[in-house]
Amino acid sequence: MRPGIALFLLLATASTSSGLAPGPNRDAAVRAAKWIRASAVGSGGGRAWPSDPNDPKSVAPNLYGGVAGIVVFFLQAFHSTGDRSFLQDARAGADYLLNELDREEEPGLYSGLAGMGFALLETHKATKVSKYREGAARCAQRLAEKATKTAQGVHWNDTNDIIGGSAGVGLFLLYAERELGQPRYLELAVLAGKELLARGQAQAVGMKWAMNPQFPRLMPNFSHGTAGIAYFLASLFSRTRARPFLEGAIAGAEYLKSVARTEGDVCLIFHNEPDGKELYYMSWCHGPAGTARLFYRLFQVTGKKEWMEWVNRSARAIIESGVPEKQTPGFWNNVSQCCGSAGVAEFFLDLYHVTRDRAYLERARRVTAHLLGKGTPEGDGVKWIQAEHRVKPDLLVAQTGFMQGAAGVGMLLLHLDDAERGKRVRVIFPDSPFQ
Repeated sequence: MRPGIALFLLLATASTSSGLAPGPNRDAAVRAAKWIRASAVGSGGGRAWPSDPNDPKSVAPNLYGGVAGIVVFFLQAFHSTGDRSFLQDARAGADYLLNELDREEEPGLYSGLAGMGFALLETHKATKVSKYREGAARCAQRLAEKATKTAQGVHWNDTNDIIGGSAGVGLFLLYAERELGQPRYLELAVLAGKELLARGQAQAVGMKWAMNPQFPRLMPNFSHGTAGIAYFLASLFSRTRARPFLEGAIAGAEYLKSVARTEGDVCLIFHNEPDGKELYYMSWCHGPAGTARLFYRLFQVTGKKEWMEWVNRSARAIIESGVPEKQTPGFWNNVSQCCGSAGVAEFFLDLYHVTRDRAYLERARRVTAHLLGKGTPEGDGVKWIQAEHRVKPDLLVAQTGFMQGAAGVGMLLLHLDDAERGKRVRVIFPDSPFQ
């Protein structure tokens, strides 16, 4: 019997029949947390976790695969279980972030200061300890200091996207303005939006954006392309009611609709141009699970049901693909929030929360059960060995982080367990419209 199947059966038989009792999903999330804990290294009064436990040099502060993402997972584990040891883990990681924030030069939401600020502010919300709020404010202030003024607005680098560019930084600034009560961060986000509008490329239908001008491929979906940038613009409109931002967001969405595969009443958008127009991912980064966030945000800000139908078309595209049981070129041996099963299951769970359609809940359960079957026990913990990179299928690593590791898988498992028990205590990322 494969280790993952053995783990799934063990967890399933350990659960009770009570609707309020912890089930296999929470049990697996707790075991994921224990595996992450075991990799910890001390760092300047705090604690850090290498992305790859076999490589101590893989410690990083960022939200994508580093300490900030693990802090957020431990916070959610505390909220979901009430176990204060998880809050202690989160605080130890947040202390490491405090020590690192003045050395971090990357601005991005998933790659640098913005994501660190998000993790610190969520830690403050859970603990009420002032140093974490002050650290988050310092991250926002550093972003303000690092902004480069242009004739149109501001930017932090040549990158436009959610991961490391102005769209992601702008979403953090909107979050920081709300949580810190500082209007100047909204003003800075507005300037970032104006610069992004100026960087847009008009098309026969709508508008598109490159990740940055130097990158040879243009990726239209959420993490690096038009969908994520337009999502930020729609979020700016939601906060400011400034029509140019809504017009820019709709222009981005119209472009995406114009290049989407729609036969069978689905919405499926290619990975990249010029050489990836026949490659379709499924999850958050380059697939329907991420791009549908733009359509849902437009439904929120306009009230027009047509945008919700594009959300549903995106969901149908995933269902019709045959995943998770079927591996496709864009859905390989990956269980992560970014590229794989966790991101897909999270999407269906989010749709269940906003529609109350139990078919979406059942689909989230199905993908999650398949994901559990891929887990590998290690001591009293569990890890997921996967191929992060589609083009390197033989490079198999068990990672700790959020977007490509056990922390992100554990977050999904906690969210699903909370949903099963009618509980919605959760940490909501700045790039999520599902609240």
